[in-house]
Amino acid sequence: MHHASDLQHMLHSIHRKSYPAYKSLKGAYQFEKYILSIDHVQGDPFASPSHISVRISHQDAGFPKEYYQEKIGRITLCDYLTRQFEQQVNRYTFRAKGSGKSGLISVTHCGQEVLERTACEITEKGITARFFIGFPSNGRTINAPELEKILFDFLPVCVQKAFFYRNLNHSHLEQAIFLAEDQAWIRQELNRRSLAAFVADGSVLPRESGISSRPMKDSVPFASPETLQITMELPHKGTITGMGIPTGITLIAGGGYHGKSTLLNALELGVYNHIPGDGREYVITDETALKLRSEDGRFVKDADISLFINDLPNKKDTRCFSTEDASGSTSQAAGIIEGMESGSRVFLLDEDTSATNFMVRDAFMQKVIQREKEPITPFLERAADLYGKAGISTILVAGSSGAFFHIADTIIQMDNYRAVDITEHVKKLCREYPLPGSVIPAFQLPESTRIMTKPAFRFPLKTKVHGKDGFSLDRQEIDLRYIEQITDSEQTAALGLLLKYAVEHLIDGKRTLGDIVLYLDDQLRKKGLSFLADGSSIPCGYAMPRVQEIFSCFNRFRRP
Repeated sequence: MHHASDLQHMLHSIHRKSYPAYKSLKGAYQFEKYILSIDHVQGDPFASPSHISVRISHQDAGFPKEYYQEKIGRITLCDYLTRQFEQQVNRYTFRAKGSGKSGLISVTHCGQEVLERTACEITEKGITARFFIGFPSNGRTINAPELEKILFDFLPVCVQKAFFYRNLNHSHLEQAIFLAEDQAWIRQELNRRSLAAFVADGSVLPRESGISSRPMKDSVPFASPETLQITMELPHKGTITGMGIPTGITLIAGGGYHGKSTLLNALELGVYNHIPGDGREYVITDETALKLRSEDGRFVKDADISLFINDLPNKKDTRCFSTEDASGSTSQAAGIIEGMESGSRVFLLDEDTSATNFMVRDAFMQKVIQREKEPITPFLERAADLYGKAGISTILVAGSSGAFFHIADTIIQMDNYRAVDITEHVKKLCREYPLPGSVIPAFQLPESTRIMTKPAFRFPLKTKVHGKDGFSLDRQEIDLRYIEQITDSEQTAALGLLLKYAVEHLIDGKRTLGDIVLYLDDQLRKKGLSFLADGSSIPCGYAMPRVQEIFSCFNRFRRP
């Protein structure tokens, strides 16, 4: 352990030297109330910025112990501190001058959801914050006084204002912690009350725009139908009312632009906690809920899709189905089977983004094309058994086919963004317009024994992240555009690390995909993302994905 004064002396000694001399600074330095660690030094001023971390003891930070004793509190406190740190850092980034990325101070930007991130970590020893700094230079010559300005003038102010309890707004922090505990309580209550989701009265579901996830101003607040309204007594907020969506099959219907997809979008992101003021703080969905859609052209490997597709004309075995270029129906069938394998208890579907021939076959089509000539058993005919025999609920947005009304247990009409329970009325109409009888193939739960085989890669492997949409591993692109519950590019970055780790250490031609993913999920729960760092410090820039997204990512990884 060096002292801060040693760092100053070293900076003075390397001033105006060639840029690689910055690497001599790597190490840990004791400042007055924290330890500054230079974990990785960039190769030149135009390369990715240097990795920096700050460690503060619990005694110095001064946060109430009850805030970080439980996991939900730790994650929420870390999220709150990261947001505070970003606010402070934004005042100083690029105030130190130089070439390339000189003077950059970069911290994770958090969205509306509260995620577990590597940007801030709380352990028994204290708080660790991770971020990036662009070490200043003139051309490729070190400009040490500018880095000294960052490390000794700017950074101490940011750390003091963001990570010390005495300098923060105590009521705002308490509100964030209490909200998270209330959200966790509701999530547990869903299971106790056999609910798939809960939407609180007064929630603001519409977003500001297609590129902004902030709540829309002057939008219609959500109000639950009386027949679906339930009351909860939360630990901190107290009494709250809202719509409880029961397990089973729920249909969301209504005219175009009346809020059907807006409600579904809120439910699909209800698997995450949200920050105060988001408008969807109390939109809580079963944490395993999975949004599904068709994906023309996606890769499918050894999936048992026989529950939905059988007797293909080319005699292809659908109990172990593979394709480099799936159709809409086969991709959606594979997605559902893979969702079952990932442990999802709720499926979320929108008719608009589903394959029509996979979802339903109307009466006239059944008369024209006989059953024995149609290999697809539509979702309409499987949804009831998915719930009755596999315990998987469905929440479906439907706007064109009335056939779905017949299978629904609960029917919610969105009327100008207001929810109306029309179940009883529609069920009377269903008796007047019955579905034609048909012989449905027996329901049999799929079995997965997919062995992961390792492709021929060049080692060491490199990953490159393309925002939320996917990443490349070596030369292969993993397309995650249609995994709609990935809400942050840092989750995509973590998925890239997980797949890289699996290829390097776990895929051996013997383990199944399920075995590998569940092993990784177990390690993440025990150790967090740090277990992927191979003994070195994991940098800022990664956020925890759910096991459902890990399965989705690995299932899109093209392999022999």
